[in-house]
Amino acid sequence: MENTLKTNIGEIVAEDYRTAQVFKNHNIDFCCRGNRSIQEVAEKNNLDAEQLLKEVNEILNQTKADTIDFKSWPLDLLADYIEKKHHRYVEKQIPVLKQYLDKLANTHGTNHPELYEIREHFNKSADELTKHLKKEELVVFPAVRKMVAATQNSALLDKFHFGTIQNPIQVMMQEHDNEGERFRQIVALSNNYTPPADGCTTYRVTFSLLKEFENDLHNHIHLENNILFPKAAELEKQLGDPR
Repeated sequence: MENTLKTNIGEIVAEDYRTAQVFKNHNIDFCCRGNRSIQEVAEKNNLDAEQLLKEVNEILNQTKADTIDFKSWPLDLLADYIEKKHHRYVEKQIPVLKQYLDKLANTHGTNHPELYEIREHFNKSADELTKHLKKEELVVFPAVRKMVAATQNSALLDKFHFGTIQNPIQVMMQEHDNEGERFRQIVALSNNYTPPADGCTTYRVTFSLLKEFENDLHNHIHLENNILFPKAAELEKQLGDPR
């Protein structure tokens, strides 16, 4: 793919995930807001668009090592990967982070009241993500698997109870946006996960785990918004009207 100033950043990262680091370096959201062009994000972030494009192309011109080409994966395999890697990670880390944030707020909240807000944002995110993952596992992913099976068996696709696959996808993408915004608030409140001068070891560990959680969430959302969802919508079109 020839990248230009008009190319959407989500498409760029979908083609080669190594480019995600360029956007991370400039605090550009390539997952929830991946439908913006290089020109748009450069103007939004007061960056030189040509320089940003140059940084992207420099990454693309480097020899690929062990970069995983998720875009080439069958959709059912990609859904399985997201569920087993990213969903399980979220489910495992939520109780861990809740415990750390409780301890941190109880110990340092008086001197650092922003910790109460960070905890509130994370707890809300944890509740919403838990429901969100179940909707993906019970609605979206099974639909993707049914479409793949219909393609493999040259069979007609049974009509989904929710209508077109675009309906749950739009809901999932809106919820992705909500969580992206919630974590932007956490980033601002935590000074980009930077512990204060009087921060103890628990402070550093908690902020490190929060940053790791956000990074995983970005990767998770990227795989869905920029690869799985668009390809699922396209596959539905190829299958034609359901019976």
